[in-house]
Amino acid sequence: MPFPIVNSIASWFLKKRFHQIELFLKYPNEVQMELLSHLLEKAKDTEIGRRYDFQSIGDYETFAKRIPISNYEDLSPDIERSRQGETNIFWPEPIKWFAKSSGTTNSKSKFIPVSGDSLEDCHYAASKDLLCMYLNNNEDSQLFTGKSLRLGGSKELYRENGTIFGDLSAILIDNMPFWAEFSSTPSNRVSLMSNWEEKMQAIVEETVEENVTSLAGVPSWMLVLLNNVLDYTNKDSLLDIWPNLEVYFHGGVSFTPYKNQYKSILPKKDFRYYEIYNASEGFFAIQDRNKSSELLLMLDYGIFYEFIPMDCYGTESEHVIPLNQVELDKNYAIVITTNAGLWRYKIGDTVKFTSVKPYRIKVSGRTKHHINVFGEELIIENAEDALRKVCQKTGAQIVDYTAAPIFMEGKEKGAHEWLIEFKIPPQDIDYFNELFDNALKALNSDYEAKRYNNMTLNKPKIHMARPKLFYDWLKQHGKLGGQHKVPRLSNTRMYLDDLLGMNQ
Repeated sequence: MPFPIVNSIASWFLKKRFHQIELFLKYPNEVQMELLSHLLEKAKDTEIGRRYDFQSIGDYETFAKRIPISNYEDLSPDIERSRQGETNIFWPEPIKWFAKSSGTTNSKSKFIPVSGDSLEDCHYAASKDLLCMYLNNNEDSQLFTGKSLRLGGSKELYRENGTIFGDLSAILIDNMPFWAEFSSTPSNRVSLMSNWEEKMQAIVEETVEENVTSLAGVPSWMLVLLNNVLDYTNKDSLLDIWPNLEVYFHGGVSFTPYKNQYKSILPKKDFRYYEIYNASEGFFAIQDRNKSSELLLMLDYGIFYEFIPMDCYGTESEHVIPLNQVELDKNYAIVITTNAGLWRYKIGDTVKFTSVKPYRIKVSGRTKHHINVFGEELIIENAEDALRKVCQKTGAQIVDYTAAPIFMEGKEKGAHEWLIEFKIPPQDIDYFNELFDNALKALNSDYEAKRYNNMTLNKPKIHMARPKLFYDWLKQHGKLGGQHKVPRLSNTRMYLDDLLGMNQ
């Protein structure tokens, strides 16, 4: 389809969709409460709906009082029944698809229900919105003159008892309209290859001759792919291969540690980066402005949002608040109720609100991925910001990292132990460590207090990882692929000790 026609269709959809977006921008809390009412009404005759008498719930207070907060372990018995073919348990339409995720909170596989409603009204709707917002902000875009290079964690799909499970990206690809493949590369056949290393090579060979205008995927794995493309073509810049490349749509992990590496292989001043926030459970937020680090919370995708302040998370005083009670710059755990039958479900992510008119957020980390052994409450956001600042000062570049506590023994103070794989190592690791320690103090007052005169915490201990250590660790654990991530911060030494044992 010629670009002018595609652009005209996109512009028409854009105008139509922006009217709906303006509605939730103007009346966000009313839209959310109407959505909650719709979810309760639709599911009132399900097993869950009858259990909690959805039909008699008339306001948020009753909803919050009657339905308990849940995690995956709470829901897994009902999800397993659904996977065995039982219907009408937590959503009225049969759940055919389940997104398999190892998650990052534990190693056990999770099977997240994906309904037809969530596919159409959430995941696919978000993909359209992302393109619409991008085109609205960049009228000179030539996006549709070429193809989008997509990199998911796609594996083959598995069928059991009439239901199907696999990576979310595989489910999305399998359900895409037939014409969508024409605007994407690699082909569905390659995207769904199960052997990750073979797939990476196949993607390189299939895409280097294409006119790629956009990239889409997780920053860590996309960087591996792009470096393979450069090696294969013996080029230094991706623009020598794909001169019309104009934007990278990214999500899944923080972009901060990788930004300089992308700039070095995409040396174009006006190259654009757009962030998204999605998961197996749903698509939540989209960067709606050029050169912004904030994401617009999307309020009409069939997801009702609640939040737990992290300063009381997991304590006796833990409480849950609706969207209209959130405050700026506070760390919150997200609780969602969805059009796939997840009711008041903790997804394990934390966010901070940067704006409430409209509601914009930054992803700050994971509820279980922080270090708080000594009361220091170190979150991923602190670590990423500190590492970025120190890398800028030292010229270092980081591939991956993980950290864990050194526990107190006898009179010995505690500390944090870091294992960092560098693409470009610092000239002086001790100086790097000193800068890093000071950056963490500047970013986190609790950490600074524990480090004061080495009162509780000694200086961090940093190990330099051998090349490809984290890649080899993921491969050994069967976790190669675009949806798998190295655990960044942990209150235990399980990951760190395992990796240190391989760092020979």
